[in-house]
Amino acid sequence: MTDAHTQRENRGLWLGLLGVVIFALTLPMTRLATGTVDAPQLSPWFVTFARAALAGGLSALYLLAVRAPWPKAAQRGSLWLSLAGNVVGYPLLLGWALRYVTASHAAVITALLPLATAAAAAWLMHQRARWGFWVFAGLGSALVAVYSVLRAIQMGHGVGLSWADTLLLGAVVAASLGYVAGAKVTASLGAEKVISWVCVMALPITLPGAWLTWPEHAIAPTAWLALLYVGVFSMWAGFFAWFRGLSLGGPLRVSQTQLLQPFISILAAVPLLGESLDAMTLGFALLVVLTVFMGRRMASTPATPTTTVSRSTT
Repeated sequence: MTDAHTQRENRGLWLGLLGVVIFALTLPMTRLATGTVDAPQLSPWFVTFARAALAGGLSALYLLAVRAPWPKAAQRGSLWLSLAGNVVGYPLLLGWALRYVTASHAAVITALLPLATAAAAAWLMHQRARWGFWVFAGLGSALVAVYSVLRAIQMGHGVGLSWADTLLLGAVVAASLGYVAGAKVTASLGAEKVISWVCVMALPITLPGAWLTWPEHAIAPTAWLALLYVGVFSMWAGFFAWFRGLSLGGPLRVSQTQLLQPFISILAAVPLLGESLDAMTLGFALLVVLTVFMGRRMASTPATPTTTVSRSTT
């Protein structure tokens, strides 16, 4: 292996890690933008529409700059599904859930996303996964269910999934379906152009949506800054670092940095939101990430690169 090749791979690894850090901050930044039930800030509806509108404006400039051709008719169905899952479903459900639970709590539930994406790929793209993958996918889901029940008992809510956890699981499903839909046209359009076209196609929805849901009460400056972050970085700029990292360093190597994402979210919530480090949360996050790691090793070879490339569309 030449020095140039090694430097290329290392640069790709660092760019991939930068993308993961950007996406990991989405959880605490979204909670900062929406506030809590007791101290609400921006409406989750407004955050959903506004962040996508910001990304849509930047995407339009990018597509004009690179003179990207319009998506073909055969590609638009997948782009619309990606729009529904990644632009509307995931951020909206996440925003409402984060008004009720901490970002650290949400990080444990959403850590299932890589397994959910691989499962969605197996279903929608007819990719076969070995039985071991489904065993670890089931184990990861069971761990999340146990964590949710234990947390509910700890909070005095009784036994069962909380409403917020149901929203988080819905967000995971929405995002995984959107990721796989985007992956179906990534080879023909290019990864950066997929997310850019999705955001541009959403503008007729997100621009009037943001206007109609504009806040009528005073909002803290930190909430506006958090919205700016999730619109510019989480929804758009993070992809350029992530996809470039995958291209330079290789999907199999660079995608392993995703295993750090839940822990970065949990650690970032401490200074950003004043959350405390919880041994149970950290422990379950570690166990869920372990099932993700083992499940991805068990996934079939064709499924891994496809789902990996579109994994972090957050």
